[in-house]
Amino acid sequence: MRAIRGATTVAADTPQEIRAAVSELLLELAARNGLKPEECAAVILSNTSDIRSLYPAKAAREAGFSASALFSAQEPEIDGALALCIRVLVLAEGDGKAAHVYLRGARNLRKDLGKFSVALDGPSGSGKSTVAKILARELDILYLDTGAMYRACALKAAEAGVSPDDEPAVARLMDALDLSIEYRDGAQHTILDGHDVSGEIRRPEVSMAASKISALGCVRKKMVEMQRKIAAEQSCVLDGRDIGTAVLPQAEFKFFVTATVPVRARRRYDELCAKGFTVDYSALEQEIEERDRNDETRAISPLRRAEDAELVDTSDMSIEEVVAHIRRRIQERV
Repeated sequence: MRAIRGATTVAADTPQEIRAAVSELLLELAARNGLKPEECAAVILSNTSDIRSLYPAKAAREAGFSASALFSAQEPEIDGALALCIRVLVLAEGDGKAAHVYLRGARNLRKDLGKFSVALDGPSGSGKSTVAKILARELDILYLDTGAMYRACALKAAEAGVSPDDEPAVARLMDALDLSIEYRDGAQHTILDGHDVSGEIRRPEVSMAASKISALGCVRKKMVEMQRKIAAEQSCVLDGRDIGTAVLPQAEFKFFVTATVPVRARRRYDELCAKGFTVDYSALEQEIEERDRNDETRAISPLRRAEDAELVDTSDMSIEEVVAHIRRRIQERV
């Protein structure tokens, strides 16, 4: 008999959230252990006292585990305990090694793993930033938008009238750079010279300038120092061009996220149009190709896949499918 453990969290105490979380947890646990729902002899669930709107056992039955013996209990209140948490113990036939599953905020219950980092590298428009944000939220760890930091450097240079090609002048800007990252309401805010420039750095011309300025040694040195310091203090997800090769070469989890140029151009086109920018698709496709060449041929930390990074081609995948794939790969090594 195998005893398989798992846990997850819900964003709010609602029947909808509980049903979704319990279903996700049990189906993932079954898949990871090669089980069908009817092969689970017993499913024992417990939940923290702040979950009251629906019994997790009922959610388990609705998720297809109706053939199992189900038991659900509420845990006593414990100071400092993880909030809105559901735990499960599944008993199943067999003597194989149990693959335990911890999802969402419950990932932090695995103290044996300690602090960890997830590196997502890839070209512009591959979807890595969107994936990184969702992944960080589901794992309940920090998302650090490294691209925003380089864009802020490009914006600083533009405001100062300094060309990205003038490295000595850019180096002087870096020496006096007043850049900080703040996290408010679950979102990263980029603060440059005391002002929130989170919106300004997303302009197309700033993105293009960021590709050039990020190739300068003085800029990369400054940004990598900041990024390593943040990553050393807590578990996090970082996305960029050289996270797994240069910024965090010892990251526990590495993925190279890519897609074809036409797919990436269409994604970027739709994103900019939704924000009210007027863009030409053909020109945008050419810009992406140019940016790829710049990133792949720059002398310092060029864009490339780390030897131990898994390739994830998102051309024919939805964001949800990419997130689920990467999350599963992380869980497989838990």
